[in-house]
Amino acid sequence: MDPSLRIVPAPAPKVASVTDTANSFGLHDTLQYGPRSIAAEIKSTDSIKNRLENWDATQDNFKLTVQRRTFGLHMPMRLLMERKIVGYNPHMPALPQSNIHLDILMGRDETLECADFMTGATETAQPFDIHGEMEKKLRM
Repeated sequence: MDPSLRIVPAPAPKVASVTDTANSFGLHDTLQYGPRSIAAEIKSTDSIKNRLENWDATQDNFKLTVQRRTFGLHMPMRLLMERKIVGYNPHMPALPQSNIHLDILMGRDETLECADFMTGATETAQPFDIHGEMEKKLRM
């Protein structure tokens, strides 16, 4: 938990390319800018995609930080402990699962997503092999 009051996710870090770090000979200056990373150069950084991927984590971090400043350290610790306890799901793996308690603790109990009401026919028509699924789960 980063104690910041950031509402939107931070922008992706800037990556310097070879043209930005070239010395007088046109080569990458390793001593000044560090080792060259080809993977970072060819990877396109899309700020909107990065922000959307980190949106839920940033909002959760903001709520926990506000609770910490308002009620003290015990409140976010208690909430995180409850989430961890409720997140453990010992149900049968072949049956459809829903964790409403975790949704309530995460604040998702009043939101509707496509997966909540649009289940495909393949998901509902799968044959239940409970013994095989339990063997996979328990690594037998």
